[in-house]
Amino acid sequence: MRSIQMVDLKSQYEAIKIEVDQAIQGVIDTTSFINGPKVKEFSDALASYTGAKYVVTCGNGTDALQIAMMGLDFQPGQEVIVPAFTYVATAEVIALLGLVPVFIDVIGSTFELDITQLESKITSKTAGIVPVHLYGQCSNMEAILSVAKKHNIKVIEDTAQAIGANYSFSDGTVKQAGTMGDVGTTSFFPSKNLGCYGDGGAMFTNDGKLAEKLRMIANHGQQKKYHHHIVGVNSRLDTLQAAILNVKLQHLDRYSASRNEVAARYDSAFTDHPHIRIPKRVVNSTHAFHQYTIQVEGVSRDELKSYLAEKGVPSMVYYPLPLHQQEAYLNLGYEKGDFPVAEALCEKVLSLPIHTEMKVEDQEYIIESINSFFK
Repeated sequence: MRSIQMVDLKSQYEAIKIEVDQAIQGVIDTTSFINGPKVKEFSDALASYTGAKYVVTCGNGTDALQIAMMGLDFQPGQEVIVPAFTYVATAEVIALLGLVPVFIDVIGSTFELDITQLESKITSKTAGIVPVHLYGQCSNMEAILSVAKKHNIKVIEDTAQAIGANYSFSDGTVKQAGTMGDVGTTSFFPSKNLGCYGDGGAMFTNDGKLAEKLRMIANHGQQKKYHHHIVGVNSRLDTLQAAILNVKLQHLDRYSASRNEVAARYDSAFTDHPHIRIPKRVVNSTHAFHQYTIQVEGVSRDELKSYLAEKGVPSMVYYPLPLHQQEAYLNLGYEKGDFPVAEALCEKVLSLPIHTEMKVEDQEYIIESINSFFK
């Protein structure tokens, strides 16, 4: 049997090899490696795809979060609310900028920020909220935006795992993940739903003035070369990556459909399983399925993970520790038990292989291996 991958980037590349190779060669032929025309072409194409008025590319998804906070003028000492159950980058940039991460628990069934706790976290120092569209579906953006408007605080969407997901508002309006807050951010890390062959990131906004500021910050704070108006950083999406992303963006809808087909087969296999809790879909968001994450109930998640590894089936724990228990953030004074849902999820979650080129027979073997563990 061939090796099963969490994400099969090689097979994905082979399916679009001619297009990608031509795009790469085109950049090499022009030698426009930094800020070449393909960068603007990709930015415009991504804006058209998402419905965002402006897309500003940058070096990676973490930079996108940092630049967004700089662009919104968050000041040292101010507070930013972030889920306790997410990847560290979301809190990392808050700390790097001298801001204070304020953690909030999540909903156990959907992994999204718990909006019932949101107002209790807001103080006179609160500058922003960062909802994370974890694993591929949107947080409750209608409620989050309502609270943010009431308290005059900014919203930065972390869309690194949910590009292409659609959110429906109660009035029937439909918007894509990343286009609803003041700024949306995403990552083009290779394993992402829209991934390049290195690092890359982008920001979305509908505010033209803010878009120009974000663009300046990402380019050393300059509009005109060697004239620096504000303090900035050096964070660029290089032209080779933009050319690759231009190709892959044309396949993103197919990629999303493929991931949903894989998810549906897992659902069918495990819906009534006594020890497996499948990921719940929220009613107002489609799911991009960056990850298919189950919760293992009543038995050891780690024993299941080890058993699968022996069977040649990879799996991943996203994430083994909530942010408030990470050593880097112990100084904030949170204790075990402060975020019980996030803490429980870290003991139970297990992400199964899911990708655009998944073979049915490989998935059947994965399902069979999981079932054999419980037998």
